[in-house]
Amino acid sequence: MIPKFPFTLQQIKEKLSLPKPWDTVIIFMLNILIAIPVFLIAHQNFIDLNWAFHLDRIFLFVIIIVLIQLLLRLVKTIIILIAFLYLISLFIGTIFGNYGFNRVFEDYRYMIYSMQDNPNPQDIIISKLLPFPNKSKIIDAVDFTNPTVRNFALSATTKHFDHLKQVGEKRIMIQCFAVFKEINSHWNYVNDPKGREYIASASESLQHFSGDCDDHAILMAACIKAVGGTPRIIHTGGHLYPEMLIGDKNDLEWAIYLIKEQLFTKESKGQQIHYHIDERGQIWINLDYTAVYPGGRFMSEEILGALTFN
Repeated sequence: MIPKFPFTLQQIKEKLSLPKPWDTVIIFMLNILIAIPVFLIAHQNFIDLNWAFHLDRIFLFVIIIVLIQLLLRLVKTIIILIAFLYLISLFIGTIFGNYGFNRVFEDYRYMIYSMQDNPNPQDIIISKLLPFPNKSKIIDAVDFTNPTVRNFALSATTKHFDHLKQVGEKRIMIQCFAVFKEINSHWNYVNDPKGREYIASASESLQHFSGDCDDHAILMAACIKAVGGTPRIIHTGGHLYPEMLIGDKNDLEWAIYLIKEQLFTKESKGQQIHYHIDERGQIWINLDYTAVYPGGRFMSEEILGALTFN
């Protein structure tokens, strides 16, 4: 005998439904939040027809709004239930000082701001979806605006390679290499407490120049970011390490020349420069704590996730 459920599917939907017009309001608000980043991606990838008053972009945004609205209404009950549970989790996070309403607002605002000037805005969303351990904690720990971090990075640029007077991107590259030299020449590897993952902020690690791989990666990323470079942290499974954006192949040639002929001649003699090329053709050079020069050997070639600080 087939057991009978106490409620039909239609009755379940009715019980989960919000009183009108609140269901429509919630669906429309979700629509807007989703439509803005989708529009930014479409705006960068679709041909600009140069219509008067940007009518082509206005029509594009309206079409996106309509399509998303139709999709959301098809799964309205599930969407409202998920939104309700998400709001509860944010409310709890706000009370206990974890990930709450203020943090999600700041993350969304930062994402939209980053997408506006990025030629490939979809990469911003993809990077947020990639698996990465302790992602929010690491983002908070890369406190590159902290005065202690900023001042340390500035002092490194005057302590090393200050005699090479370059301008523009080459100057930034040299100064980032100076930061690498200062950190890696003093770094002392120390394990986390047994059975616990301890994540130190960059400003905290500067007190003793000690910690494990994620502490080093956080400090390096924060200091590189503090002097105008673009760092990212790579997750390989059992290891985190920092990389720095070099640019294209011409920039890589410059970097190799600087490393092998000007800045790290002894350390890099007879050695290769190790780097990764991402899906956009951008070149990222290894800055791990195990390397004695930028572009030293990788501990692991595998990339399971990347956290970029644009």
